[in-house]
Amino acid sequence: MKKVLTYGTFDLLHIGHINILKRAKELGDHLTVGLSSDEFNKIKNKEAFHSYENRKTILESIRYVDEVIAENDWDQKIRDVVDHNIDIFVMGNDWEGKFDFLKDYCEVVYLPRTDGISTTKIKTDLINING
Repeated sequence: MKKVLTYGTFDLLHIGHINILKRAKELGDHLTVGLSSDEFNKIKNKEAFHSYENRKTILESIRYVDEVIAENDWDQKIRDVVDHNIDIFVMGNDWEGKFDFLKDYCEVVYLPRTDGISTTKIKTDLINING
């Protein structure tokens, strides 16, 4: 069985999220998603609309996702790759090169982002509509 791992906040779920989850799952048999906890988002100065528990429930309902684990700090990625027997680590290409240190433990793949959509864009558009 080939296991794939990706990370993210996955707030305000959109087609870009679905696309990366689908493409990540196509690389293997089992997809684990490291979901940023609310506490970790605070460290990253990032505020999610939905709580960790709600985002986790939403991700678990997506057919491409087999398992959701909490992402609590920047340094856990090597541990997660080893502990979950990960074969392929996947991130969007906006992170290109940032996780190459994992190549000692698994294959690292950077997938293209979906053009024209992001959670930040959705939040900005909502502010402009209501502004």
